[in-house]
Amino acid sequence: MDEPTAPVSLPRESADLRPAWVRLAFLFYGGVLAVAVIWRVLVEGEPLLYASARAAERGVRPLPDLAAGLAAAAFVIVFSREITRRTASGQLLAQTLGRLIGSLSLPECVLLALASGIGEEAFFRGALQPRVGLVAASLLFGAAHFVPRRGLVAWSVFSVAAGFLLGGLFAWTGNLVAPITAHVAINAVNLRLLTLEFGREQESPSHAP
Repeated sequence: MDEPTAPVSLPRESADLRPAWVRLAFLFYGGVLAVAVIWRVLVEGEPLLYASARAAERGVRPLPDLAAGLAAAAFVIVFSREITRRTASGQLLAQTLGRLIGSLSLPECVLLALASGIGEEAFFRGALQPRVGLVAASLLFGAAHFVPRRGLVAWSVFSVAAGFLLGGLFAWTGNLVAPITAHVAINAVNLRLLTLEFGREQESPSHAP
């Protein structure tokens, strides 16, 4: 059995910033969703939910589409956990994200996952992918998650791969149900795991129960 990688020492971030950035995140993803709706629905005159007019005629298959999204999410969650457990870059990424995120409650994790999953999928898959294609939309998705910080370089690589997976789901099913389901599930589970494993490390003793 492989031994877990030794923890990487990182500077602690202030937990007091957490309420402010959570509110800003909701506003940001709401803005992203609004841009997607304006672009695809009001300007282009097309339904945001579907990849094409033919897909809109075909409609949503609720159970298969949900199942596809959940299966994709399970694969990504397991894969990311293994990368975190087995590699130094994966552990550094998890520690950096966890300490930036801070100590989130379960409802906050779920609400942030819903906001980011719906907002990003509406824009990158619903509005952007039908115009620029799968490859360009996936690369732009990765670029949008680029942060010039050593511990977060792997996040961009992961985001490009996730973009191809989510975009593939959108192209295959023809609608946003599967990619939104996958995106929300991945973010909800990973946010909760990150805050439980690394986010609470940044809390000062005065905040400890």
